[in-house]
Amino acid sequence: MKIHEYQAKELFRRYGIPVPAGEVAFRVEEAVQAAERIGRFPVVVKAQIHAGGRGKGGGVKLARNPAEVRTAAQILLGMTLVTPQTGPEGRRVGKVLVEEGLDIRQELYLGIVPDRASAQIVLMASEAGGMEIEEVAAADPEKILRVSVNPLLGLQGHHVRRLAYGLRLPAAAVKEFSSLVQNLYRLFLETDGSLLEINPLVLTAGDRLLALDAKVAFDDNALFRHPELARLRDPDEEHPLEVEASKHHLNYIALSGNIGNMVNGAGLAMATMDLIQQAGARPANFLDVGGGASAEMVENGFRIILSDPNVKGILINIFGGILRCDTLARGVVEAARKTGIQVPVVVRMEGTNVEEGRRILADSGLNLITAVDLRDAARKVAELVR
Repeated sequence: MKIHEYQAKELFRRYGIPVPAGEVAFRVEEAVQAAERIGRFPVVVKAQIHAGGRGKGGGVKLARNPAEVRTAAQILLGMTLVTPQTGPEGRRVGKVLVEEGLDIRQELYLGIVPDRASAQIVLMASEAGGMEIEEVAAADPEKILRVSVNPLLGLQGHHVRRLAYGLRLPAAAVKEFSSLVQNLYRLFLETDGSLLEINPLVLTAGDRLLALDAKVAFDDNALFRHPELARLRDPDEEHPLEVEASKHHLNYIALSGNIGNMVNGAGLAMATMDLIQQAGARPANFLDVGGGASAEMVENGFRIILSDPNVKGILINIFGGILRCDTLARGVVEAARKTGIQVPVVVRMEGTNVEEGRRILADSGLNLITAVDLRDAARKVAELVR
């Protein structure tokens, strides 16, 4: 789960991580009042959406007086902001962060992510802050420092020193940097973070370090332990079908193709999407109903897929284990009858109670097409859509 920059900075303040003075505003007058409370100009007015590259897209404005704050807020609030991370459709801006301007001496990058391959937590830092870190990693990988931390042993002094010296920080800033990294690491652990990124982390002319930007994401599977974090979710920043799917405990991600997918298991879903692509079509979604799905969950998944107007065909690919094939078949039949489905549906099933599942589909009287294997299913649904 992602949160907004202003929400991430509130967390930073709670954990003793220095950030510029600032307030969120939902209306133009609130933005002007926030700037006046900050009490010094210039200020920066920043669009709040769940995407990076806001500055390049015109979502960050410098304001030298209250009149310029008003103008910036009028431009940003309600606009559709397009950045490299939003796609061409962009995101509507419903709030802005008004923040004090800083005398910046240097821009740095600092991030924390879990590394599942090594079962360690990786801290990354770079002197190339303020830039697209993915581009830096591709063009100049030596500019990115990586320090791996065993979570059972925790962050040690030598980890922090390697980062500080690698960033060539002035001596006056090393102590503050050490405290900042330790607090950041504690925040990451205590909130079950999946990503924590400061780009840029700025060094001011007075050798102060502040998080000028903040990107934080949490492990969705751990949110039951953090109800206070779950309340930070902004459904307006998510695809409506993804929000609807989460209500039914379904893992759904909207894509740009025209073949709807229903699969049990993330790995199987990825393989299914690859084969659809190889067959000359494009997947419209990722939908994992999970191993323990009920007929009702299958029905809800089917309904959500059909809510996408781009879907011209559906591929159901189930390996029956915990989710039995007969349970799936009943859910599909019930959903097809309720929705009055008008697009072709190809079903590939194997596993527990597969014969009973096939019988249920065959006796339903519905136009459901069966396939002998996954490759055959992908080919059939691609041909039907074409």
